[in-house]
Amino acid sequence: MRKPTPVPPTIVLVHGAFTDASSWAGVISLLHAAGFTVHAPANPLRGLAQDAAYIRSVVRDIDVPVVLVGHDYGGAVITHAATDADNVVALCYVAAFGLDAGECVLDITNRFAPVPVADATFTAALPAQSPGGPESELYIRKERFPQVYAADLPTSVKEVLSVVQRPIACSALTSRSGPPAWASKPSWYAIATADRILNPTAQRFMAQRMAATEHLLDGSHAVVLSQPGAVVAMIREAAEQGNGRGDGNVLRQAF
Repeated sequence: MRKPTPVPPTIVLVHGAFTDASSWAGVISLLHAAGFTVHAPANPLRGLAQDAAYIRSVVRDIDVPVVLVGHDYGGAVITHAATDADNVVALCYVAAFGLDAGECVLDITNRFAPVPVADATFTAALPAQSPGGPESELYIRKERFPQVYAADLPTSVKEVLSVVQRPIACSALTSRSGPPAWASKPSWYAIATADRILNPTAQRFMAQRMAATEHLLDGSHAVVLSQPGAVVAMIREAAEQGNGRGDGNVLRQAF
């Protein structure tokens, strides 16, 4: 008797700092064309615990297997969020922070040689909020954003990105991660070799630490926008293997 074809996993895309869910536009279009259901929730960027709790709630509302994808700080969020999410079958990191237990974003950035973003940011104070809320947030200077964040995108696009960037609460960069989901779930990592935000050496270190399947992409930190096809190729590979399909041809034949 022929076994039923497994349901393709839903793809959940989590953006990082200085951008929003629209950064996944090209990736989403290609995933939709391949027949996948996709969610791209707005990452609050207010703090690791609360951001991870929100993404965890999104994942728990999905009743099929999930491939969780994080870019930049979004990697830290999925690492923290997916530890006890039984329906997450694979993790994908795109130039992202795959933190270990007790680690924070600044632990990684300070461990490796500085990149151009180190002197291209500024902080802005937030109005008085409830006790425990973030007190300041981080931006990339508009005049530095195009070359630091998105050097391989058209000038008109990166100039728009610099204007609409979403800041991240400074406290999110020092929030400590819990037990990493990558310790118990298969992982993939796209290393952006021309990244000026997250040192490519740091990316390779995190990818090897989590024993991830590595994909090298010759792109900037904005590789999700500049090379959506390559990012989708990695996500599809993770979806196929994480969902127990094994042979990549099986998934391609399903669509």
